[in-house]
Amino acid sequence: MSGPRESTSFGALRGQLQEAAATFAGGPDALEGILLGMVDDVDRAVREPLEIFPVCHHSPASALAMARRLREKQPKVVYLELCEDMAPLLTELRNCRLPVAVQAFAGDVDGFPADWAPLSVVAPVTEASAEYQAIAYALDTPGVELVLVDRSSDHVFQWDRRGEHAQDQEGATPPEEAEAALHGEAVGVEIGDLRPRFAELEEHLLRHGKVRHWSEWWHQYVEVPLGDSDHDTYRQVMFLIGTLFRRLAPGEGSRVRVDEDRERYMWTRMREHLTATGTDPEDCLYVCGAFHAASRVEEFGVHGASDTFTISPRTATTWQYGLIPSSHAAIEAQFGLAAGSVSIAATEWAKTLKRTRVKPFRLEGQAGTKKSGKKTALPAVAVAPQSTVAADKLTGFLRRPPVLDGLDEAELLGWSVDIVRAARRNGYLASTADAIAVFETSILLAGMRDRAKPTPYDFQDAAVTCIEKDSVPGRRDVRRLVEIMMGGDRIGQVGYDSLPPLARDVYDRLAPLELKLEQRGVRRALLDMASRPELQACSDVLWMLRRLLPQGAARPIMGERGLGERSIQESWDLALGTHQRALIELGYEGVSLEQVLEQRLRRDAYGAQATTATVLAAVEDATLYLRSRRLSDELGTHALKVLATERSVDGAPEVLRRVRALLAYYRTSEPVLPSWIESFVKTGYAHYCTLLPTAFRDEDATVGQVAAMLGFLFSMESLALSLGCDRAQLELAVAQSHPDEPSKTALLWAAQVQLGTLSRAELRARCAELLDNPLVVPAYPRYLSGFVHALEPVPGLADVVVEAVSNAFGRLPDTVLLPWLPLLITTLRSGASDLAPLLIREAGRIFPGRLAALDTWVPPWRMPQTDPFAAARPKPAPDVHRGPTLLTKHPATCDAVAELLGCDGVWAGTAAGPNPSGGAVLTARHPATADALESLLAGG
Repeated sequence: MSGPRESTSFGALRGQLQEAAATFAGGPDALEGILLGMVDDVDRAVREPLEIFPVCHHSPASALAMARRLREKQPKVVYLELCEDMAPLLTELRNCRLPVAVQAFAGDVDGFPADWAPLSVVAPVTEASAEYQAIAYALDTPGVELVLVDRSSDHVFQWDRRGEHAQDQEGATPPEEAEAALHGEAVGVEIGDLRPRFAELEEHLLRHGKVRHWSEWWHQYVEVPLGDSDHDTYRQVMFLIGTLFRRLAPGEGSRVRVDEDRERYMWTRMREHLTATGTDPEDCLYVCGAFHAASRVEEFGVHGASDTFTISPRTATTWQYGLIPSSHAAIEAQFGLAAGSVSIAATEWAKTLKRTRVKPFRLEGQAGTKKSGKKTALPAVAVAPQSTVAADKLTGFLRRPPVLDGLDEAELLGWSVDIVRAARRNGYLASTADAIAVFETSILLAGMRDRAKPTPYDFQDAAVTCIEKDSVPGRRDVRRLVEIMMGGDRIGQVGYDSLPPLARDVYDRLAPLELKLEQRGVRRALLDMASRPELQACSDVLWMLRRLLPQGAARPIMGERGLGERSIQESWDLALGTHQRALIELGYEGVSLEQVLEQRLRRDAYGAQATTATVLAAVEDATLYLRSRRLSDELGTHALKVLATERSVDGAPEVLRRVRALLAYYRTSEPVLPSWIESFVKTGYAHYCTLLPTAFRDEDATVGQVAAMLGFLFSMESLALSLGCDRAQLELAVAQSHPDEPSKTALLWAAQVQLGTLSRAELRARCAELLDNPLVVPAYPRYLSGFVHALEPVPGLADVVVEAVSNAFGRLPDTVLLPWLPLLITTLRSGASDLAPLLIREAGRIFPGRLAALDTWVPPWRMPQTDPFAAARPKPAPDVHRGPTLLTKHPATCDAVAELLGCDGVWAGTAAGPNPSGGAVLTARHPATADALESLLAGG
């Protein structure tokens, strides 16, 4: 689809390129086709009735040429390569400090894969950019219409091939500052994307241009030569560069299809607008990237094909729009530019305006300008109609030798002094000699690279060479210091009037703090709710911000908020200005913090991956931050359903911790327990009893998880039994448990002690048997780990655990003890670190407090066991046995018992004869029994 070859406007250039192709290639071949095709592309773009203005993103030369052309032509319609659905938001740029980014955001997707959410598209805008000049001209000039013609944000993802963006950004230099993440994971829409997509071509240009990266090459060979060129020369050179990169780009792949579809989309939208409004193409200006300007699609031009491309409808996804702060580092990181290149471009823009005295366009009310309240039209300028055959400016430009700017010694000397001063402030041992060395080295490097005037990149290399000798003493290296000195990482700010309702509401509710929270940096807030009760509302907002915003946006220094706890004094470090983007994106989710927090809690609780612990965490947050009994009851009821469907015990520790906290809170703050938590305890008791035997045998279930299950069962037992649960279910579950792992075996023994099926003496005997068995001794630390975890469900076993550890250290020789001592320490540290304090307190109670008492100290478990009730029991007379006296009064009863026991005989001293009776024999053999019986009857 190249232009007509019979055109004579670029005839001389075609002849020269044909001769060059024949010389280098030895005859007509693909090289000649590429070179002549480039000329055809330029010719076609120049002849287009609707004037095309090619630009490069954040290029001072493009911005300067745009400002000149707008004042000269004064178009009535400006077509701009930017997502068409972002148009209503551009007027909000008046309330912002550039750079900022126009953002389209979608939290809930409909028509895209769910794992893509949230979707975000950003288009950064800087003052030193041609697109900003066009926007400012169109919005502040009466009678001018601004039309965005690029694909919508929805189409950006319709045409997206997930994963290709990461491949396109592989060459990006990661910035050192945190501001590089201002755009997050958003997909960037770059106006004027102009960079070779043919890796070998870029490598060739960098090597022969004696530069390190693409930004430096562009500054040296495009920015500087085009800075003072006329309009026709600028357009033709940009067309040539765009078609060069276009023809040498890989010809296959989805990226090429997306580029061509974007061009079809934009020309379709422009033709639709021209047809609908009847505007003359001569009164229009089309601003687009040079890569898309010299397009070869059939739909190119106002007379291009109109029935070959159909724009697909948008999906049902709901998009939110807003402005977010941007920065030079964020733009560099997102679009793969060299670190510091955007800052250097901003500095060059300011210098160029001062040198050329060109008046740029700037939105009224922005960057310190005063709002006039009315708009005045630009003075009319006579513009000659565009010629059908454009004059050839390329030949003269390509033949012209490079203009060598003279050395500006004052500027270079000022740079050298400033960098040494900055280096000394950052810990470098720099001196006046280093300033001289940087000055001379900059000139030397520029001469080696065929430059008469050192560029900022030459100066940066010289500063690194002369100052950063061995190491970086501080946080910033010399390269970063040069970037800051050249303009720094300028960070934008969105004004109050352009913020979403939620962000404005946050600033309004925090107004009693009397802090400038819209500024960047950390602000310290002191809240004394005792003397100023109105600050309690500010405290509520800050705690919600801490829950919703990234770490560091709202950080409490003093004070805490827990279930049933409220601080009367708090201290906060606030950085809302630094995290303004995150605050703005909250506004896309709702109109108030409470609404956003409730939506997030519901999303967490009802998500596909939600667990019982997750839902209980949502219940706790709803109680803490929203104080909503309605939401807490709803989420708590949902926790019952989630618990009933779980078949694993992975979340048992977290469930136990949160249920205990909620129970303690409701018991102290509510007259009766909520019905959902009573049902949860009842259901959880039966649920964990059912899973207990399986968990003891499951290799994937840890001993901590099983201990948490037992902790739930034992700690909630009294409440569960009062609600109708059966304790026999727990006894049966423990009886059916047969673990193989030593730690779980010890845990089972502890559970049996708690249930009463195993005595403490039997447990001590089993521990002694383990130490006596040399085959079991290597696994003894794992048994100890189980005992330590058993302190969660059975805290009363702390003395037995101390005894088990002490016996091991006292009985085992060093040859056995030392090898498994590291295993014991690591096991306890990794699995029972929260239970160790209980064990340590018990050991401190048992062991002596002084070293001198240790020699005579006897462990409690080795002391003779005495009856604690012996002293209170009455002692019988030593020589008096009243039992026989009682029995001789009732011999028939005693004889009947003796007969049952098989004792024969007669009573002594009776008429029965000399042989005693069975009763007499029985009382003689067991006098204590007779005495006890007599005491019982006497007491009765």
